[in-house]
Amino acid sequence: MKKILSILVRNRPGVLSHVAGLVTRRGYNVESIAAGPTENPAVTRITLVVSGDEPVLEQVAKQVRKLVDVFHVQDLTNDEAVSGELALITVKADAGERGQVLNIVSLLSLSVTDVSDEYLTVMAAGTSLTVDMAVTSLKAHGILAMARTGVVALPRRRDPRVPNGKK
Repeated sequence: MKKILSILVRNRPGVLSHVAGLVTRRGYNVESIAAGPTENPAVTRITLVVSGDEPVLEQVAKQVRKLVDVFHVQDLTNDEAVSGELALITVKADAGERGQVLNIVSLLSLSVTDVSDEYLTVMAAGTSLTVDMAVTSLKAHGILAMARTGVVALPRRRDPRVPNGKK
């Protein structure tokens, strides 16, 4: 089972390291972790995807809530959430394969971000499923390098802002 946690923290050095350290010290399996500023420059949103059984996953949220620099932790696993992921994928695309790769790019609504005689770098953005489909489709042509952001998520159909000081 996977759990998606949206964690709002104080934007200062070391906070991401504290969150990641707490999770890994306790032996939880981190599927992905993504962090970035919010609409408030003093606050960073960390999206943490962890896997394990339900009791272990509940402990993750409880432990993270105890950290001093954490303002709010929201479990987005079963809530309706808007989520997305980004990947940059460099794939072999010489003259003989370029047309096939560009067909995949077009079919999956990917973006070409860099071009050379021997390769293309494409960007896949959307749900994790969309990014997975892009990776699977491009594997046959030879993926040379890839970078994925991990999941980022926000709650849907409710005020995504945090109540002042509440966890």
